[in-house]
Amino acid sequence: MEDGDSLVTLRRWEDLNTDILRKIFGTFDYITDASSAIAQVRCSAVCIAWRSILCDPQLWSTLDLSWLKSNFIKIHQEPYVYVDSRSEEQLSRVLKVSLSLSRGNITTLVFNPELYISDDQLTSTAERCPNLKRLVMPTGDRIKKTGICKAIQNWQDLESLTVPGIMYPPYLMEVISNHCSNFRELKIMGRFDVRFASTLVGTYLPNLKVLSLRCSQLVREALITILDGLLQLEVLNIAHCVLLIEPPRRNQPLQIVEELDEAILEKAARLQRFITCMQVDRCIMCQRARNDGGIMKWYKYEAGLWKQDEVNSLAL
Repeated sequence: MEDGDSLVTLRRWEDLNTDILRKIFGTFDYITDASSAIAQVRCSAVCIAWRSILCDPQLWSTLDLSWLKSNFIKIHQEPYVYVDSRSEEQLSRVLKVSLSLSRGNITTLVFNPELYISDDQLTSTAERCPNLKRLVMPTGDRIKKTGICKAIQNWQDLESLTVPGIMYPPYLMEVISNHCSNFRELKIMGRFDVRFASTLVGTYLPNLKVLSLRCSQLVREALITILDGLLQLEVLNIAHCVLLIEPPRRNQPLQIVEELDEAILEKAARLQRFITCMQVDRCIMCQRARNDGGIMKWYKYEAGLWKQDEVNSLAL
């Protein structure tokens, strides 16, 4: 235009400043209403330039799929759960594009405990993010022994693992022991009994540094086994646990320990941190854990509550 009027210039999407775009894409990690992954997937389809920026390694240290749950129904035949096609397709698409954009730079991978992932999805993910250091597992109902073992073998730099309580994995601990020399942190969400404790102590993870059992069902003998056997343990979190005198029996009420005794406190004194909370009369999380029998029904409570942990390195 003439006579001092300003010119209006139309610019293409790919001509936008790359530094500004990188900062915008970096904020996707803080989107909670849908997902950072979905936003990145959609932006990657705008143009080649945007896709190239989205391959920046700084944007892909963490792939957080904690928002993503499966629509499913329980069935009586293996794999004992049916996941609807829409959920399956959404997960496959997010994984395919995210793993392509990340180019192997993911070091932290977070799944929701209510996400049902298949063997093929898990092993494909493992192959495309070999530098993983922290894994928050999904539910294991659809994952077979061969699938999880194959995945862990690809994650030789793994240092930290969070496992839903429905998985009892002696073979998982074994493969970690054989392939993950830097492993140091473990969080169990659910049931922790003497057999599980003995697996850690006697064979597979005697050098574990950090263990969180918060909000879990914990047998007293298992706690003693951990305190006596994990000599390298520095941090133990049993906050809000339902501590049992003996293993639960079918159709019998739980026999609950109301207060830690001197024997346990004396054994725990060597730890750098021993985190406890058994105040059922004052603590809402202790009350919830007690009501659920130590097998937390996280779907009943606030979204994302399962991510909390008194150990900062295990919180999300």
